[in-house]
Amino acid sequence: MDVMGRSTTPPSKGSKEPQPGIGSDFLQLDAGQAPPGGRTAWLADRLRSAIADGRLPVGTRLPASRVLAEELRVTRGVVTEAYRRLAESGQIAGRGRLGTVVVAAPAAPHGRVHTANGPARPGHALFGSAVRDGVVDALRALPCRIDLSPGLPDLAAFPRTAWLRAERAVLAGLTPADFGYGDPRGAPALRRAVVGWLARNRGIRADPDEVVVVAGVAQALVLFGQLLRAEGIRRIAVEDPGSLGARQQLEYAGHTLVPVPVDAGGLDVGALRASGARAVLTTPAHQFPTGVVLDGERRRELLDWAADGGVVIEDDYDAEHRYDRPPVPALRSLMPDGVCYAGSVSKLLAPALRVGWLLVPPQRLDAVVTAKRYADLGNGVLTQLVLARLMESGELERHLRHVRRRHRRRRDAMLRAVEAHLPGARVHGAAAGLHLTVTFDEWGAGLRDTDLAAAAFARGVKAHPLSWHRIGPGPPGLVLGYAAGPAHESDEGIALIGDALREVRA
Repeated sequence: MDVMGRSTTPPSKGSKEPQPGIGSDFLQLDAGQAPPGGRTAWLADRLRSAIADGRLPVGTRLPASRVLAEELRVTRGVVTEAYRRLAESGQIAGRGRLGTVVVAAPAAPHGRVHTANGPARPGHALFGSAVRDGVVDALRALPCRIDLSPGLPDLAAFPRTAWLRAERAVLAGLTPADFGYGDPRGAPALRRAVVGWLARNRGIRADPDEVVVVAGVAQALVLFGQLLRAEGIRRIAVEDPGSLGARQQLEYAGHTLVPVPVDAGGLDVGALRASGARAVLTTPAHQFPTGVVLDGERRRELLDWAADGGVVIEDDYDAEHRYDRPPVPALRSLMPDGVCYAGSVSKLLAPALRVGWLLVPPQRLDAVVTAKRYADLGNGVLTQLVLARLMESGELERHLRHVRRRHRRRRDAMLRAVEAHLPGARVHGAAAGLHLTVTFDEWGAGLRDTDLAAAAFARGVKAHPLSWHRIGPGPPGLVLGYAAGPAHESDEGIALIGDALREVRA
């Protein structure tokens, strides 16, 4: 015994008792528990388990192989080989000076799901046939190796330098009183800047008093929903297919949704008239998810419908992001008194800013401002003032030109990948936006896109099944975002989706 009461007698040969001094604080690993000749497999298994159960979440930096080998008193080759196995399965990756980092976890959102045939692949519970509230948020929160979810711009291109420069200038000019509560309609400087931005880029003429600053289009839809309910309107027509998130916002506001089909010309206005709905939500500049533009004849029909008393809610989705076609005017520019208009910087700068705007016909303005006041007293003023400065200085236009070039290159890379790895798939909406929709018409009802999305997720790739965004039946497909990640990720991700497609068709 030593002075601390520890045994100094070495364990007998073949003893299963863990040896002192060969453990690590990292995950309380003890190499003495490894079977003879199986230390590499043992270590790799312990790391996989820790990633799967959340003890090593995505972003965790693993110990250097030399350090962990010394702590465990194993050869460095044991650690490097264990790390290599996890890297090959896509769970960890080298990140230069950051070291080796966890990049994906093979865990389902609520634990592993079991079926009659045993454990289901991770993600099957999420991609089930019944679309539930929060499903998009749940998918967004899950780690994966390649994220092809729609709805995100190139966040790495966020103009940090320009933002910081504008923020310093704004702070230097503020008085103590400017740090108090702001106008619930939004900071006057931003409302003026938005008017200028919309005039230059969307052909809309408006007065700053018509602008209400909101926390993105999502809040705009909730406010519109409250407004229409107060007017006795409980049924709202929506595009089918159309945004699942937008539908859920309106349903949360208490509305019954009436699906109206979308074809190559956009929203079917004849079907809208036949539906009897008194209000409609539409994305005419770049329809989500099909990418079609509401054509000239349909625009005239829709404005005639509005002139007869219908309420048009225009979500100017992806209007700035176009590549192979000329711009199209906003409906609001053609009929200011008949269109409730919503836009934001979520797809232009970043969703994290939570800044958007809405334009409301004069007869509805006071009601929307009241609803905004009681919702949150108004958006954060500092962010509004910085954004106003970027708009007025021309920095936002420069940023838009920059990201258009990046987004176009990434779109082209995804188109090449689809052609190479998804033969027979039909591509929709490539001329503009931040996503592609691909359909698999020739396989019809024999293919469930939720199964395909689940199989892709099991391979480390996120994508939306098209059926999530449908109310009625239609061909199976996927909605694939290409703007957020580098081109090589698109190619690899589409290749893995091709593998998943062959699996689910087998």
